[in-house]
Amino acid sequence: MDNKYDAVIIGAGILGTFHAYHALELGLKVCLVEKDAYPKGATTQNFGQVVPSGMNTKWQKFGRESLSIYKEIQTQFDISIRQNGSVYLASNEEEEQLLIELRAINSGNDYASKMLTKKECLAQYPGLRKDYVVSGLFFPEEVTVEPRIMIHKLQEYLVAHKGLEIKYDFPVVSCERNGEWVSVQNTKNETVFGSKAIICNGSDFKNLYPEMFASSDLEVSKLQMMQTKPQENYKLKGSILTGWSIRRYEAFHECSSFAKIKTNEPLESLQKKWGVHILFKQAVDGSIILGDSHQYADADKVEGLGYDLDMDIDNFMINEAKKIIDLPNYQIQKRWYGMYSQCKNNDIFQKTIDDNIHIVTGIGGKGMTGSAGFSKKNIATIF
Repeated sequence: MDNKYDAVIIGAGILGTFHAYHALELGLKVCLVEKDAYPKGATTQNFGQVVPSGMNTKWQKFGRESLSIYKEIQTQFDISIRQNGSVYLASNEEEEQLLIELRAINSGNDYASKMLTKKECLAQYPGLRKDYVVSGLFFPEEVTVEPRIMIHKLQEYLVAHKGLEIKYDFPVVSCERNGEWVSVQNTKNETVFGSKAIICNGSDFKNLYPEMFASSDLEVSKLQMMQTKPQENYKLKGSILTGWSIRRYEAFHECSSFAKIKTNEPLESLQKKWGVHILFKQAVDGSIILGDSHQYADADKVEGLGYDLDMDIDNFMINEAKKIIDLPNYQIQKRWYGMYSQCKNNDIFQKTIDDNIHIVTGIGGKGMTGSAGFSKKNIATIF
């Protein structure tokens, strides 16, 4: 019985790990398998913010549940969660109007937020340029995480305190119903069996179910981000989301003025071409994370996005960031890109095969914020 589990979860990123967490919370025996020596996909290559405020009504509920879960775990084990809030900074009257409308929506949802005057924004965020900001909307409950630390600490916690079994270097090549069990086999002919298998491995499931993958509406987004050198004697609290974020995030789509404001935007711009919105977040070493851009390709044509960093995009983001905040330095020490899968027409990709094999992927940019809350509901549904 050593290789038989109530749940075998394929893919040890944030979505798979929180499916494992909630299965363990139900008292189930769980095995999490990961093709690499450690998780290194979108879970470790994202911006590191948990912002339910940016999500539509459906996903904000999952995001708020995620906040509660993150904070509860943090009280027991340090997984790098910092509750220092998120702020959206409006640069003109249109963006300010969207902030006012979003605050009203969140007030109706009983989700705490506070409008900040220009003076309050300038006082609270050092270096913020007075020729940029008009007002702000602050969400005090939201948190930041360190993506390259958090997932490893979370898994360490689940192994040590919840009884999770993890098998790294376990590239799955077969996941099939085998009588009462689902057989999960890797490239070394090693097999584990689960009453149920849950596949949360991004677009990698194309190797297991190529026909289903080919007929899906999955696409891949490539995001470029940067990290400055540590900023001496400088503190920037929380996640800083700016005017282009206001014009992009799904939450604002529910504002009554959104459609009209979007029609006023220029059709041709580098910002639209590269899907840029400017974000700032200070890491624990004092450096500033800057981002990000979005380029898209169908999941079966992901190679078209290339494997290089486009310096024109990075330079554009730096120049735009300098118009918003005067940092002590804009010297870049690291540059990287992340890639995540999402659906063109749905908010997440879910399919069930033979009753007991559940594919869950394509969560897109909602992963860090929404996975913990969504997985709780999905595990309850599956089991």
